[in-house]
Amino acid sequence: MIEQDDFDINTRLHTIVRGEDEAAMVESVGLALVKLPDVLNRLKPDIMIVHGDRFDALALATSAALMNIRILHIEGGEVSGTIDDSIRHAITKLAHYHVCCTRSAEQHLISMCEDHDRILLAGCPSYDKLLSAKNKDYMSIIRMWLGSKEMVRVMRKKGIEHHPNFRAVKHVPFDQFIQLVAHAGCMIGNSSCGVREVGAFGTPVINLGTRQIGRETGENVLHVRDADTQDKILQALHLQFGKQYPCSKIYGDGNAVPRILKFLKSIDLQEPLQKKFCFPPVKENISQDIDHILETLSALAVDLGGTNLRVAIVSMKGEIVKKYTQFNPKTYEERINLILQMCVEAAAEAVKLNCRILGVGISTGGRVNPREGIVLHSTKLIQEWNSVDLRTPLSDTLHLPVWVDNDGNCAALAERKFGQGKGLENFVTLITGTGIGGGIIHQHELIHGSSFCAAELGHLVVSLDGPDCSCGSHGCIEAYASGMALQREAKKLHDEDLLLVEGMSVPKDEAVGALHLIQAAKLGNAKAQSILRTAGTALGLGVVNILHTMNPSLVILSGVLASHYIHIVKDVIRQQALSSVQDVDVVVSDLVDPALLGAASMVLDYTTRRIY
Repeated sequence: MIEQDDFDINTRLHTIVRGEDEAAMVESVGLALVKLPDVLNRLKPDIMIVHGDRFDALALATSAALMNIRILHIEGGEVSGTIDDSIRHAITKLAHYHVCCTRSAEQHLISMCEDHDRILLAGCPSYDKLLSAKNKDYMSIIRMWLGSKEMVRVMRKKGIEHHPNFRAVKHVPFDQFIQLVAHAGCMIGNSSCGVREVGAFGTPVINLGTRQIGRETGENVLHVRDADTQDKILQALHLQFGKQYPCSKIYGDGNAVPRILKFLKSIDLQEPLQKKFCFPPVKENISQDIDHILETLSALAVDLGGTNLRVAIVSMKGEIVKKYTQFNPKTYEERINLILQMCVEAAAEAVKLNCRILGVGISTGGRVNPREGIVLHSTKLIQEWNSVDLRTPLSDTLHLPVWVDNDGNCAALAERKFGQGKGLENFVTLITGTGIGGGIIHQHELIHGSSFCAAELGHLVVSLDGPDCSCGSHGCIEAYASGMALQREAKKLHDEDLLLVEGMSVPKDEAVGALHLIQAAKLGNAKAQSILRTAGTALGLGVVNILHTMNPSLVILSGVLASHYIHIVKDVIRQQALSSVQDVDVVVSDLVDPALLGAASMVLDYTTRRIY
């Protein structure tokens, strides 16, 4: 296969000792260790690329490490439940740079104290070919190939190979093998191929035994852990054969190779070779290094609002070191370019401010898949913002890990780390701003829901015949109590000359908004007061529903309208809630920038070993 790809082969090295037992593996590793020093002295490679978890790869990594050659390990951090784990993790400890395939593998590497800056989440390189392979001609290949070495022996003993429906072979080239896999009715065995590559096609898999017990798998894999009876395997075949599952992209999205090439090009060969580890702190340590004393561990926080785009450098203590604000552009291209520009400028400024940026956290309106870093679809306030991958462009540009979540969830995270929710097991945050959002913390963890739609608290319905909502329904809390709803009511009053009272004026070039309604109410406008009371009552009914559903120990009202609603909400709770929840405290957030602080907390929590 290497020859077919036209590589210039400098050296051929035979190291595999005949035999398939443990002793043969040890002898093979020893033979490789004897031969490799001479080869590496002649080649003098800049970087040694080591793949996977085979025993022969361990010999390569050991030789390169002892000879001070940089090592890039591909597919580290995975778990399979066999001796492969020990070999794979041993290579990880020897390697200087890491390319992993899945988010869990990345977390494992970080937990193993590998340097965050030297880990690339790229996906599996084989997926680059797998995800574009299925539409090719395959019938001629199927007629030519099927089977494996051990299966050949078993089938010959049983005489099965004479059956017209069976073929037995020892090896199938990769290009042809993936066509067989893509169009098979089922794959059965204990190979990692079944739980990794086959997921790209949605082909049903029956995984036998415990060899791959720790691997991440798609829904196409059915495990028969103790395959001790023929009956279990037959039942599994009845369940699996001929099914078609959705494509699983756990191990990659088809763009791993470009990412790896970019990562390789970014490696500074002049940088000292010394391998660095990121051990978690054990006790307070007084550093004698002036750079450490002066440096502040920080996050880049991005807040995408309906009007403004904000980027801030946030310290570990929640202090906003510096903040940048621009109007949020209307088009996708302008917006993504502005985000990248502002983040690059902020990262450069962070160096001057002695802040070490650990990663980027993004808070945005709409429904977000935080696992993939994708905005699935946004609110009407942010146009051209559906199916947007935010993680990839930012990570590629800044070479930093990136986290993305909904602004309501970020507000809850901010309260958990820096605000009144700190140390609480269960609480709910409600944001009262242009729209109404929220976040739920349950047993100290953020709730996302099965389709990342949890805590859409602004769309709790509190009236069957209420005003129309931006979501397409009517009677939602947001239709009553959001800034948009108050602006709508203020405009109605203003058009009827019923808004302004003595001591008020609205300049001709200024749009009437929620703040004018609040000002009119404070100056005694009865109609404005009635509108605010109705809005606060709607919000209060929503809070009652939350108390009856989640039974949190605290409800935090956040946003510019929170202080105007708090007393009405408490009144509604006293009148409408069950006696068992009437004592639950409702407070106004004391955080100035919850969206930015929440975005930062995703970075600061994760990089200090908090696992979600």
